Amino acid sequence: MATPGRMRSTRKLRAWMVEQVNSGQYPGLMWDDAAKTMFRIPWKHAGKQDFRSDEDAAIFKAWAEFKGKLSETGRSDPASWKTRLRCALNKSPEFREVTERSQLDISEPYKVYRLVPISEQGVVQSQGRTGQKQSKKKRCRTQSDKEEENEIEEAKHMKVTSDITSVPLQPITLCVQQMPTEDSLNLQTNNDSESVAVLKNLGHLPSLTVSIHYLGQEVLKRDIFGNDVRIAYYSSSPSPPPLSSLGVGGTGTERISLPEPPASLPNRPAFSALLPYMEKGVLLASTNVGIYAQRYCQGRVFWTGPHTSEPGPHKLERTSRPVMLFNRQTFQQELDEFSHNGGPSPQCGVTLCFGEELSESDDLASKLITVQISLPWATQRVQEAQSVKDSLAFIQEMTGQSPLGEVTLNLVSIA
Repeated sequence: MATPGRMRSTRKLRAWMVEQVNSGQYPGLMWDDAAKTMFRIPWKHAGKQDFRSDEDAAIFKAWAEFKGKLSETGRSDPASWKTRLRCALNKSPEFREVTERSQLDISEPYKVYRLVPISEQGVVQSQGRTGQKQSKKKRCRTQSDKEEENEIEEAKHMKVTSDITSVPLQPITLCVQQMPTEDSLNLQTNNDSESVAVLKNLGHLPSLTVSIHYLGQEVLKRDIFGNDVRIAYYSSSPSPPPLSSLGVGGTGTERISLPEPPASLPNRPAFSALLPYMEKGVLLASTNVGIYAQRYCQGRVFWTGPHTSEPGPHKLERTSRPVMLFNRQTFQQELDEFSHNGGPSPQCGVTLCFGEELSESDDLASKLITVQISLPWATQRVQEAQSVKDSLAFIQEMTGQSPLGEVTLNLVSIA
């Protein structure tokens, strides 16, 4: 149990913070829900070029002043002010950071904290004083580590680079607009007989089919026959380089512009707030190795797919290297297992979610913007395998009904 003095200290922080949020005098400091159980606090890094000390550090400075910790010389020190309030919030049992609602990679980043009810605080307070103190210190260090990692990542984003040599990819097309010639197929790295046959049979299919959904309602669908596609809000925004120029995919990048929400959709202000952060978009590339994605937009992007070995949710970070969303080799292994050993049918696509976390169990109809990426060539191969299995099952059934256990098939040539 915390000492009375300790409780008075934390209650002072809670009362002070609630008062500041209600005052409305700090830019970006506001309630995050109608019940006023969570609040947003601006979280822009002081090293940013557009950092405004008077606005972006105002709430941190106010806490330092309230605690009598402002520098005696009057020197501005936003980083120290921010650290002081961050540690105070993380140490207090009356606050919990809500990471899934925080937005740290937008132009005006913020964190979301929840006011913890007294009934939930008892779990923390029932620990020994020493254990509680160590737990709080550890939590503060963890948040500081995350902060440092974010700042390092932001610095990387500001450095323009096209170095992607560490990704062992070949700029080869899985599906092309025209049927590949025999000579071009023989020049490919993955030129075993099975791959050549697949490319010949599937060359007329799209490499990707992109379907955009707003709150579960499909608002746009397009087949992509090239290698690269960029999904963004403003098609007029400066285009990042195609993944083909970074050693992934082929030439030519198609564009898909996120449409305005239909008038019939509810919660249209939420779309208006989210869409501008998707301006630079996400690039997708179809290769002979798999499907890759690279994020350039400020808004958060999460994804789900069949070939990840780590538990979700999976955030698509803004890094210099694309992320594999779908692995062709793994798909082939799953298809073989399905065909020969009765394994589960392989999944033939991935899903992106803009601005919100996404897990496998989530209801897509509850998400503002989701992008479902299906692979027609993979779907066709699964259908072909299923057709063969159905035919074999039919033959086995007919054989079982024959008194002699035999079935005669008459094969007819079809033009």
